[in-house]
Amino acid sequence: MTAASIAGSGVAPQGPLVPARPVGDTEVVDLDGLSGIEFGDTEQELSRRGVLRSDVDACGPTLTGHEDVSPIFVEDRLVLLWLDDPMSTPDGITVGTPVSDVRDRYPSATRLAAPRGTHRFDGLLARNGDRAYLFLHDGVTVREIIAGYAEWARRLFDEGYGPC
Repeated sequence: MTAASIAGSGVAPQGPLVPARPVGDTEVVDLDGLSGIEFGDTEQELSRRGVLRSDVDACGPTLTGHEDVSPIFVEDRLVLLWLDDPMSTPDGITVGTPVSDVRDRYPSATRLAAPRGTHRFDGLLARNGDRAYLFLHDGVTVREIIAGYAEWARRLFDEGYGPC
């Protein structure tokens, strides 16, 4: 991906951001990142700290101890985290959450329609400043969650990029 300016207009929920912390069987990813892993960190820094691994059989680098998260880097910086079940937002949204719950918790989220004739999901982009959650859904339930910089989340949606 190359840098681009993408205007978004959704707003994340009201209130302070909750730090990433385990909740039951889920782990919370907030708009700063995960515990010890923040958006904007470099691949080199994360590797030096032993948090980023590239020696496993995966489609790209992986985060040590976070098999349910795929990091996406642009120009050596962590810009997005692609979340799988059982990862959660601070508001309890996980893969499988009803879309109506997402709309209730993020009422200002921008609705994004997948291009016609594709097998891609529609989205809800919930922004808070330069950060956002992108909830990809089938109209009934959340199928994928992406967290990170709003510009890159919107670009991911527009271009149809995946974690691999």
